Order: sequence, then C-alpha cells, then structure tokens
Amino acid sequence: MSSQRDTFLVIGGSGFLGRHIVEALVARGDPVAVFDIVQRYHDTPFYSGDISDQAQVSDALRKSGASCIIHTASPTAGLQDPALYWKVNVDGTRAVIAAAQENRIPKLVYTSSAGVVFNGQDLIDVDERIPLPEKPLDAYNESKAKAEELVIAANGVDGVLTVALRPAGIFGPGDRQVVPGFAKVLKEGRSHFQIGDNTNLFDWTYVGNVAYAHILAADKLVPQPPSTPEHVTEAFETALPTIDLTTGQHRVPTSSARPLGPYVERPARGDEIASAFEGPHNPERPVVRSRFDQLSDPALNRANTDPLQVAGQVFFITNGEPIYFWDFPRRLWRMLAPDTYPTRDPFVLPKTFGLAIATLSEWWGWLSGREPTFTRFRVTFTCAHRWHNIERARRVLGYEPQVGLEEGMRRAVEWWKAEEAKSAS
Repeated sequence: MSSQRDTFLVIGGSGFLGRHIVEALVARGDPVAVFDIVQRYHDTPFYSGDISDQAQVSDALRKSGASCIIHTASPTAGLQDPALYWKVNVDGTRAVIAAAQENRIPKLVYTSSAGVVFNGQDLIDVDERIPLPEKPLDAYNESKAKAEELVIAANGVDGVLTVALRPAGIFGPGDRQVVPGFAKVLKEGRSHFQIGDNTNLFDWTYVGNVAYAHILAADKLVPQPPSTPEHVTEAFETALPTIDLTTGQHRVPTSSARPLGPYVERPARGDEIASAFEGPHNPERPVVRSRFDQLSDPALNRANTDPLQVAGQVFFITNGEPIYFWDFPRRLWRMLAPDTYPTRDPFVLPKTFGLAIATLSEWWGWLSGREPTFTRFRVTFTCAHRWHNIERARRVLGYEPQVGLEEGMRRAVEWWKAEEAKSAS
C-alpha cells in the first residue's frame, strides 16, 4: 500500500457513485477534486469540462495536482443513444488515459460494470476469467467493455498503473434508477406482477461498498515486486470468513466448541468448550481447491498476470449476498409501504410469455414512435442468474462489504422517502 498520500480527481464526481467516493475520501481527510459537466455540490474543488476533450481533462489534472484518477463518469444504462455511450465511455476514457499519460499520473482506477460479461445467459458464481461475450447485449455494456479494455491495455504505459472494477447492481442513497424505478412500480399498482419463477439469484451491491472498493484499489495501485510462490500460497491457502452482514452468524456446534446443554455430569473442560462456542469464530481452516478453481495452482500457472498484483487487473465487486431477483424489490416495497404492501398475491408470468409481450411492446413502440417501457432486455435481465465470485477482490484488494444488503436497503428507502417529502413540500 502506498505510504504517500494521494491527491484525487474523481471524474464523474457529481454522479451517484462518484459522489459517494468523494464523500468517503473527504471523510478520511484526503485532498479531492471533481471533474464533471455539472456541479451539484460545492464542498470540493470543481472543474467543469468535456471528458472526451483531452486538453480539458489535462487542465483539470494540472490544476488539481492529482496523483490518482478515479474515473466513474458514464451515462446511465438503458438509454437509446449508442453514440452518447461511445462518446463518453470510449472516447472519454481514451482521452482520460491520454491525459494521465501526458501528465504522468501514477494511478487510474476505472469503474467498469459486471454487465460487460452478460450476454443474456445465466452467470453463476463467475469469476474474472470469464471472457467478454462475442456479441454484447446492449450499447451500454459494449461501450463499458471497450473502455475497460483500453484501461487495462494502458497499464504501465508512461508510468500509469491502471485497474478496473466491475460492480453489479449498484443501489443506495442518491440512486436514480433502482430504488426510484421500483418505487414507481409500487406507486402505479404493478408490484404484484412477477416475470419468471424467481429461482434466479442476482447480485445487488450497496453503493458505499462500491466506493470503498474503489478507494482500496487506489491505495493498493502501487508498483510491487513479483510475488513469490510462498507469498501466493500464504495469500490463498486459508479460508475466508463468511459474509454474514445480513444473515448473521450461525455457529455449528463441534466437540470442542458447543453449548453444554443439560447434563448429569459436567463434561471435562466444560468451561473451555462453552466459552469457545460463545467467543469469536475465526476458524483457520485450509482451502480445498479443485483444478477448476480460479486460485488453484493449475489456474494460477496458466494466468499471464501476477495473482497478487492490483495493476492491470479487473475485479468483480458485489455485496457477496446474492438474492432471488424478486425478493429484492419485495423487501423494498415492504419498507416503502409497510402498512399496505402486499395488497394481493403475485401474478406470475412465465419468461417465454413475458418475452412475447415484450416483443409486441417493442413493435408497438416502433410503430408509434414511443420508447417502449417493457422490453425483451428487461425480461432477460429479470429472469437470468447473475451472481459473481468476489474471492479475488477479497484476497488481493482486501475488500469486504461494509454494509449488508438489508441495511443498505433501509438506508436507500430512508433517502428516497426524504426526497419524496422534499418534492411534496
């Protein structure tokens, strides 16, 4: 980890994720500035500019004195404007890389997306080895994938170290898509409709956890000597603790750690056995890996990168708590309307029927000149398994989710209710 304090320029710092990163950096006392097209906050130095203009990005880098760029800027997903995605995500990222190289900025952290590997098929516990699809599912993910490729290819060029993070399903305070979208469904009385059988697990990620991962990546984006086999073995040989922020810990009694329960004669070492069960539970057990595991010796030997390096890598970032897709909005709806939801049992539409209706909706949209709200993409998105393995991020970045899914939803709902109250006043 770098011993020298960085000065950060957050590109897209006025946006949803960018703002959370700025707030986290300010909270720990780091100097930080924002580069964006619009100024929404006035508590940090701000530079307005066009991300696709290298000269404007370079000017902001020089004026801010940045030593680390965190690049989060992107139009939101779901827009019907491929040219805008290409301009911001591809041309913009190319300009950011060129400006970083021109000014010899040591670090560039890029916000990619877990969607870059999604082609409509199920993604079950996938890790960073999964290739990008030959045919991207939409213009947003196509542009994010291309930008990610540019960032990783630039690693080490002209002294710039780069890393890309792939968050999945970001939500939380400041969110203008997930929570507002589901709140609108509830308000319009459509919360009883369900597409698919709700057996598909899906990754949602609290925005504060994503911001935390970006800062970890920035801190660890430093030149490092090649890892020795001993270092690799030490890093990967011990099991990680379970992620139980939402579910809580569930101890399994053993012969050496258990409640004593009723007994005729107190067991030998009774106090030791009982206290072991009640105390901290951090078992140092070995990892058993198959040859298919991404961190097994055969997989590491085939890899063309140092497994402990951050530079030049991509990392999936999630809450580590995949949940059945429809369970997430239903929990949100209960939080939003605890006294009235649910009003009726779910009306379940099979995926095939949903796709047929979506096709008709898209045709009608084309004929009427109106953008359809019910699309085949949304049906596919809703019904697919999409959950990701974050072991590499946990071991190499030291990432652990800080806010559980339930707590993150509570914070998001509190923020949304406050926003609604402001609008009503």
